[in-house]
Amino acid sequence: MDLSQLHLFKDIVQTRSISRGATLNGVTQSAASQSVQELERLLGTQLLDRSRRPLEILPAGKLLYDFGRDVLRRHQEFLVGLEDLRGATGGAVRIAAIYSVGISEMSRLEAEFARRLPGADLQVHYLRPEKVYQAVVDDRVDLGLVSYPEPTREVLALPWREEPMVIACAPSHPLASASTLHAAQLSNTTFIGFDEDLPISRDVERFLREQGIRARVVMRFDNIQSMKEALRLGNAVSLLPAPILREEVAEGRLRAIPLEKPFFRPLGIIHRRRRTFPRAAQVFLDLLREPEAG
Repeated sequence: MDLSQLHLFKDIVQTRSISRGATLNGVTQSAASQSVQELERLLGTQLLDRSRRPLEILPAGKLLYDFGRDVLRRHQEFLVGLEDLRGATGGAVRIAAIYSVGISEMSRLEAEFARRLPGADLQVHYLRPEKVYQAVVDDRVDLGLVSYPEPTREVLALPWREEPMVIACAPSHPLASASTLHAAQLSNTTFIGFDEDLPISRDVERFLREQGIRARVVMRFDNIQSMKEALRLGNAVSLLPAPILREEVAEGRLRAIPLEKPFFRPLGIIHRRRRTFPRAAQVFLDLLREPEAG
C-alpha cells in the first residue's frame, strides 16, 4: 500500500466513481479498478460494492478512507515542514472562488501575491458555492472564497470583507441618471436576479421585501458575466456588489447607483479545520486578511 494508492482510493470514495477517481489521478479506469482489487486482496476484505450506482462504500472502505485521508494530510504537513526548513520561495496555492468574486479582483490579488512570493503558482477555480465547500472538504483546494460564509463541522469560516450592493443598469435606463436611489423608486421595476438557490439571491429578495418592494424578476443567472450582459442589452436593473462593476462603469457600459439605505454582501474565506498550509497558501491567506487587500 503506497501514497498513490491511498490518494486514488480517496478520490474514488469522494466521487463515488472509479472512472472519475481515475481521471482525477491521471490513470485509466482499468488501472484504478486493479488498484482497488489489490487493496482488497491485501486487506482481505471487500471495500466497495461495485454493483451499486453510485458506488456504495462498505464499512472497511470507510475505515480505509479515513485512514488514508489522515496519512495524506500528515504527508502534506511533512512536505510543508520540509519546505519551511529549506526556505523555499515558490510553491503553489489552490483557490476555489464563487463566480461573483470577480476575475478583475483576483487579478489584482494575483499581482500582489506574485510580488510577495516570486515563482509561486496561484491556481484559481471558479465554482458554485456548494462546490467551493466540497472542494475545501475534499482537500482539492487550500482556500475557498464565498459569500455568506458558514462554518461546518469540517470547515472554518473567516470574515473577509463586506461589499456594498448597488443598483446596476444600462446607461439608457430611466433610473441611470440618479445619484442615489430610495427603495420606493424601485417599485414596478424589472429585475435580473441570481439563481434562487444562491445565498445572495435570498438576501437580495429579503432586503427588497423589508423595503416593501416586490421584485419582478424576469431572468436569473448564476454567472455574473451573463447578468452584466443582460443588463447592458435590456431594460432591467439588478442589485450587484459594487466592486464587480468597476470596469463596466469606468468604460460607460453600465451605471452603478448607490442605495440610500446601505446593503452589504459579506464575503468570507473558508478552509478545512486544523489545516496546515504550505508557505504559498499562508502568504496568500495573510494577503487576503490585510485591510488593504479587501
